[in-house]
Amino acid sequence: MRVLLVDDHQVVRRGLRTFLEVQDDIEVVGEASDGAEGIAAAEQLHPDVVLMDIKMPGMDGIEALRKLRELANPARVLVVTSFTEQRTVVPALRAGAAGYVYKDIDPDALAGAIRSVHAGHVLLQPEVAGALLAQEEGNNGGQGRGTSLTDREREVLALIADGRSNREIARALVLSEKTVKTHVSNILMKLDLADRTQAALWAVRHGIGA
Repeated sequence: MRVLLVDDHQVVRRGLRTFLEVQDDIEVVGEASDGAEGIAAAEQLHPDVVLMDIKMPGMDGIEALRKLRELANPARVLVVTSFTEQRTVVPALRAGAAGYVYKDIDPDALAGAIRSVHAGHVLLQPEVAGALLAQEEGNNGGQGRGTSLTDREREVLALIADGRSNREIARALVLSEKTVKTHVSNILMKLDLADRTQAALWAVRHGIGA
């Protein structure tokens, strides 16, 4: 797995690189000190996973996430930050982060998080998921839109909520990955959601899947 580090603290980047470089299946292909550098590096180096801080001078992580989405960059972004406030967590997830963990995460758990995100999973620590769901409290959250889902789409949505990748969903439902991708696209369109993270949280909130 090709990993790009985006953090304004050189000490943090050095620590991450030192640990990740001893992992047999992870290669650190580059570093950046802010969002703009991170975008340029992602476009040039083609990483599989970007470890992105949120609070950085210049372009912050949330704006960088939005820009990567606009560019249709395929890299999966795992936010690694010390900020736990809901006002930071929620925008990052809505901007397209595939996962959100804190900098005090155990190193081995971080390596596992990178592998999980690379495999297509949505990775949210319980308190992070709670923050996003809390913002939706008192809001219907589009529950009525769920009635437009077919039975198969609800099965796929349940497996998304369980953190399964498209490949795993295809295997579980005996479908091709292409068919699963079509179902996922239809689910996002019908529920008016931006990505798998939001779909997983919508499903949990409405009692589908995990």
